[in-house]
Amino acid sequence: MARMMEIRPRTAAAALVLLLCLPMPSYAFDFGGWDAILKKNTKPASYGGIAYTGVDYAAVRTSPQFNALIAGLAAFSPEDLHGRDETLAFWINVYNIFAVKLVLEYYPLESIKDVGNIFSPAWVVKAGTVGGKEYSLDDIEHKILRPMKEPAIHFAIVCASVSCPDLRGEAYTASALKDQLKSQIDRFLLNGGKGMRVDRADKTVHLSKIFDWYEKDFAAAGGIIAFLNCELGGRRNIPPDFDIEYLPYNWDLNTVR
Repeated sequence: MARMMEIRPRTAAAALVLLLCLPMPSYAFDFGGWDAILKKNTKPASYGGIAYTGVDYAAVRTSPQFNALIAGLAAFSPEDLHGRDETLAFWINVYNIFAVKLVLEYYPLESIKDVGNIFSPAWVVKAGTVGGKEYSLDDIEHKILRPMKEPAIHFAIVCASVSCPDLRGEAYTASALKDQLKSQIDRFLLNGGKGMRVDRADKTVHLSKIFDWYEKDFAAAGGIIAFLNCELGGRRNIPPDFDIEYLPYNWDLNTVR
């Protein structure tokens, strides 16, 4: 018995040393602050005949949560992300946060296109910092998100404009990402003012210019109409011989009015 009593503390100590030597698990960035900001500062709006989600930029501008969010991203290392869904959700959120940040830095303004100048437009202006590295909206969209070959991102990232897909009223998460992206696509395509409008008499589908700008991103689905007819596109039942025409794009700020 005495010998057993002597061994147990040594065993426990060895186990503790082993535990301390093991790498500690890392965790995804906490977008709880962003989620709260979205829930509090977005509401239905309409402008130029287009229904959209309006953002109360004036309120966000004075939000301590937003400043804390920006500081947290600057200190967070993307190397701590694990898996495709976590990575997608993280960078979609960051894109949307940095688009809002750009607007706030130039606020008040009529359009995000008022940011920067002709030689350095909004998309290439360094919008924010993640893990000590500065990123523009173009950096995030074209160097990180699009190479992941997920066309649904185009319905989730929001460039602060009326004709963009609506800014979702919650943060994206890895666990809910598939359902969140599907609902974003459905909501956008059901919006006849900026997403999709089908004229079956004229055999024409009127679509957002997003489909034109990023046509090659839908190639893996068999093309734009095939994407609309697949499960992710909501099985829209658009005949393959229908013509495609693109809706005007309203770049006015997606603010509350």
